[in-house]
Amino acid sequence: MENLSNLDYSSYLKDWIRAVPDWPHEGVMFRDITPLLQNPKTFRMLIDIFVHRYMGEKIDVIAGLDARGFIIGSVLAYELNVGFVPIRKKGKLPYTTVEEEYELEYGNATVEMHTDAVKQGDRVILIDDLVATGGTMMAGYKLLKRLGADVVEASAIIELPELKGGELIRGSGLSLFTVCSFEGL
Repeated sequence: MENLSNLDYSSYLKDWIRAVPDWPHEGVMFRDITPLLQNPKTFRMLIDIFVHRYMGEKIDVIAGLDARGFIIGSVLAYELNVGFVPIRKKGKLPYTTVEEEYELEYGNATVEMHTDAVKQGDRVILIDDLVATGGTMMAGYKLLKRLGADVVEASAIIELPELKGGELIRGSGLSLFTVCSFEGL
């Protein structure tokens, strides 16, 4: 049995994240969280980190970014007994939407959410699996702000500091919490 009493949670969880070279493009080191999610102990530990961070805070909604933000965000919303809002890639939502375009390393993309997803003054945690350039997170943040939400914090499992997305997010005045980071591309 493992002794978890003096465990460095960040390093422990980081060991469960798989590196996949040259995916989806040559030169990209993809950080795959599926092994972390497949193991019930690490999945629970990850969710518990987020739950303990936000337990006792006044939060109305968790907004998860497409698609891995849905996994963490929906479980976190359930555990905190708050609502969950998906922020999807363009063309995936059936009702009236608001959208935000952003830049990727290799092109542009657009995310959208329903116009009635949040109410004026709702306190929201914005969550995704990874912060690279920060484009997706910032697009989600802009959508939530446009609808009148108060984004309390952005959260992710992983930050890739060399791509400077964390700097972009923090520089906008939005607090960012990540569980672990990976240096180097």
